[in-house]
Amino acid sequence: MRPYYVTTAITYPNAAPHLGHVYEYIATDAIARFKRLEGFDVRFLTGTDEHGLKMAEAAAAEGVSTAELARRNSDVFQRLQERLNISFDRFIRTTDPDHHEASKAIWQRMADAGDIYLDTYSGWYSVRDERFFVESETRVLDDGTRVATETGAPLIWTEEQTYFFRLSAYTDKLLAHYEANPDFIGPEVRRNEVVSFVSGGLRDLSISRTSFDWGIPVPDHPDHVMYVWVDALTNYLTGVGYPDTDSELFRRYWPADLHMIGKDIIRFHAVYWPAFLMSAGIELPRRIFAHGFLLNRGEKMSKSVGNVIDPVSLVERFGVDQVRYFLLREVPFGQDGSYSDEAIITRINTDLANELGNLAQRSLSMVAKNFDGIVPAPGEFSADDAELLAIADGLLEQVRAHFDGQAMHLALEAIWLMLGAANKYFSAQQPWVLRKSESESDQIRFRTVLYVTCEVLRIAALLIQPVLPESAAKLLDLLGQPADQRTFAAVGTRLAPGTVLPPPAAVFPRYQTP
Repeated sequence: MRPYYVTTAITYPNAAPHLGHVYEYIATDAIARFKRLEGFDVRFLTGTDEHGLKMAEAAAAEGVSTAELARRNSDVFQRLQERLNISFDRFIRTTDPDHHEASKAIWQRMADAGDIYLDTYSGWYSVRDERFFVESETRVLDDGTRVATETGAPLIWTEEQTYFFRLSAYTDKLLAHYEANPDFIGPEVRRNEVVSFVSGGLRDLSISRTSFDWGIPVPDHPDHVMYVWVDALTNYLTGVGYPDTDSELFRRYWPADLHMIGKDIIRFHAVYWPAFLMSAGIELPRRIFAHGFLLNRGEKMSKSVGNVIDPVSLVERFGVDQVRYFLLREVPFGQDGSYSDEAIITRINTDLANELGNLAQRSLSMVAKNFDGIVPAPGEFSADDAELLAIADGLLEQVRAHFDGQAMHLALEAIWLMLGAANKYFSAQQPWVLRKSESESDQIRFRTVLYVTCEVLRIAALLIQPVLPESAAKLLDLLGQPADQRTFAAVGTRLAPGTVLPPPAAVFPRYQTP
């Protein structure tokens, strides 16, 4: 089995999870599940970034220890992922002992390469973004507050002795890597942003702090803690056994195939991270993909505006698979997208209940009623049958290409276009009329139409598994498919006539507004 290593960004657990976190988890999970169904040996890493000034300040505001806040809130994030059916292999926390070892090891490698030196830093710092800004990247509001122009976060003036990383030495090496590996950063709009930023020249990066102590101590200099991003980015290495580069885990899974992140942290992942790895003599990840933001009716979600959507209540209201489907179908992945109650209800009732659920219910009920729940043997396929089967047979190749390009919305669109064609076919063939006919040829036709409909439903059910795992499993149960016939290798093996089906049941009920 070929290995495939995929990661989400690790989240700051300084506040409750929001829909943006859920969006990234579900998208990455769908990719991990897709690769498993293709026969890959997948390792899927996610977790929380428990260090940094932001966490220390949040804990102080609550009157609890930072370690207690980190543990409590990380538990909330992990439980949410489990509730969303996220199939991670490890939920890492940057307070994990093996992560401390990995972070110290990469620091030492960068120091040994001559890329770390001690100096004094003075400049503007955003606690919210855990990021430094130069004067030209800031502006002053009417009330005198200085904020980051890009993010709007308030800034504090910081002066302290810190270690620096010689990021400036990696400008040309990074640009050469981007040019030699055009797929390293996606989508293209983000790649162009990064290339433009690096082309302007890079300044050395402050990578330690002495003004607080919640973090990983710098080797041999415990009065310094590592800048949170040095520690955070290293989690991707910790997740595969670093610093033991001879371990089976590391040799098998590194370099990572895909880092899935939000567009707001592209600079850390596509500039700082590859530079750190180059310095440490470690192979670079193969691809970094930055998705867009999820908005509430076109507005960015924020606690101050009061439009933050609680993911747990959303799942309780609509269902896990319904939320998973909506988020990946509604938004062109990589762009910003918008959530509204009306939009999710439309997707549930139109796509899931009508197009898929209703077709399954009608066809499987006919098999149950007329053939004692046994898949009928088809006659010779007509041009209409062959056309629909050809569309379904061609889906796996299309869906694979879309998933490999992180375009899950296009993969789902292709499947639902086939289901639309299947619904038209079912209506045009009028099996309910054929059933009543006494003609032998009509009876053969009746069996054939039901067989073809069940077969294309089987292919659809196989292909929607990464996005709708629970619902797809129920549909495959209803189609009498054994556990060993549920990977993508089974797509090309036709539904066997004579397969005994269980009593039909609704898979996707319509959503009724309470």
